[in-house]
Amino acid sequence: MTVSSAFQKVLILLFLVMVGPAVLAQPSIGQLVFRDVYVIPNHTRFQDTQVGGLSGIDYDAGSDSYYLICDDRSSLQPARYYKASIRIEGEKIDTVIFLEKVDFLAENGQTYPSARESRNRTIDPEGIRYNPMKQEVVWLSEGERIVNAKDTALADPEILISRGGKFAGRYLIADGAAMRLRDYGARQNGSFEALTFAEQFRTLWVALEEPLYQDGPRADVEDSPSLCRFFRYDVATRDLKAQYAYDLEPVAYAPLLTSAFRVNGITDILDAGNNKLLVLERSFSTGRLPCTVKIFLAEPATGTEVSKLASLKGDPQVKPMTKQLLLNMDSLGVHVDNVEGITWGPTLPNGHRTLLLVTDNNFQSFQKTQIFLLEVIP
Repeated sequence: MTVSSAFQKVLILLFLVMVGPAVLAQPSIGQLVFRDVYVIPNHTRFQDTQVGGLSGIDYDAGSDSYYLICDDRSSLQPARYYKASIRIEGEKIDTVIFLEKVDFLAENGQTYPSARESRNRTIDPEGIRYNPMKQEVVWLSEGERIVNAKDTALADPEILISRGGKFAGRYLIADGAAMRLRDYGARQNGSFEALTFAEQFRTLWVALEEPLYQDGPRADVEDSPSLCRFFRYDVATRDLKAQYAYDLEPVAYAPLLTSAFRVNGITDILDAGNNKLLVLERSFSTGRLPCTVKIFLAEPATGTEVSKLASLKGDPQVKPMTKQLLLNMDSLGVHVDNVEGITWGPTLPNGHRTLLLVTDNNFQSFQKTQIFLLEVIP
């Protein structure tokens, strides 16, 4: 370790000591109030890449900048994340300026292949968090699962660590969350989507977007148990310490046709202090362009610790964690696209905290990349 890097870590530690009470003992969240939405045009390009597919966001107060992960599976340009400045003036988002593009590198030091090049080695980038204590990014890949009569491809979901884009390690996933040929383990596009640090970067929480096959059915229009697992890791050892169940809401609206695609799942989580987590649930149904996005305050420790249970389906001893609805974004009176990321932002002049949310436009012309600004009323 150089003198400069050691000094930087001391400064980060001092910063965390100063903000520690705000992190560990957050004021209660009484209400979330919509203040603004900013749209990044779909044709935006930065450093020879197409900006879009933004599936996660994290704020680094030390540099007053944001980390934004792109879910491009190296099909347009190499898998990557961006750093950006989001300037807030009063209660409005004034500008969004992209500062840096960083390619994710695999263990071999090369950029990740596209699905066309290698479906067993490609990645599907989703959530992202920055750890200033270690100066590293932790990010998620949903993996790949193609199982049909014509083709087979399996790539496990991953919890990956990068420093400046370079591979720096991984957290081991629970065996039950791996991709399998049979209907067991993680679902395609329904695995690791959400993560957050907690307890001053000592704990890492990771959540599945949808239930594991063995844990029961996906959410549907009818209200029935649909249990996702939350995984709690020790950051120092990278050991998996506990698992808890979370019950998803039903799909908000019936699709245009009974057999058409619909989904509700967890797209991000965020430490709220006091052993609680903010949980983003995003519902979409074919035939309805806006998404229904709800923000809940959940308390994992109120639920059953389920790490020793191979299946949650129909098990009467499983008690999901409690959760409280804070905001249904249908009530905002504005178009809400595919919200997939949430982070704390800077404090407003009135002393209230902010939350910023980002949408994934899936690189589609009919969708929008939006950044929402919410004010937290204690």
